[in-house]
Amino acid sequence: MFLENAKKAGAIEVICGSMFSGKTEELIRRLKRAKFAHQRVEIFKPQIDIRYSEEEVVSHDANTILSTPVESPESILLLSGDVDVVGIDEAQFFDERIVEVCQHLADQGIRVIVAGLDMDYMGKPFGPMPALMAVAEYVTKVHAICVRCGDPAQHSHRLSTSNELVVLGEKDIYEPLCRHCFNKARAEEENKNTL
Repeated sequence: MFLENAKKAGAIEVICGSMFSGKTEELIRRLKRAKFAHQRVEIFKPQIDIRYSEEEVVSHDANTILSTPVESPESILLLSGDVDVVGIDEAQFFDERIVEVCQHLADQGIRVIVAGLDMDYMGKPFGPMPALMAVAEYVTKVHAICVRCGDPAQHSHRLSTSNELVVLGEKDIYEPLCRHCFNKARAEEENKNTL
């Protein structure tokens, strides 16, 4: 009798880090485990993220899971009916309303797993990610390997000269760097621009 009336506890889990750190891979791993446990799972991603696929979440090492592209955070609420787990990839591309949506889902007893870049190409906190980390029960920060020195990397260094905040790309546009190599690269770029 008690188990029938027990309300399941929802929670927010955030997986964050730089590009090439395994965020999406970890998101897919957790979602596939939930599916294996016969939990009802829905996965969402921003509509603008079509780098590998329009309808799948795809990690850099080509792991995939079917997802629903959405234009706004509110769409996630409309499309996540009777579920146990909601996965959201590339959360940094949503606006601040994603925080409210995740909290609403967790308050309804849903496990919410969110992956996203915690810093932009300039090393600044990215979009709603800091607020998501603040309200999450669990935060996992993953690291790439610095392509210049081999240390753990937490920065996504942009190789192009674009000043746009959002530039979709892969290894042709971004490289993972540690703090030291990132600061050195940024200083070199500033010196070039002042000449």
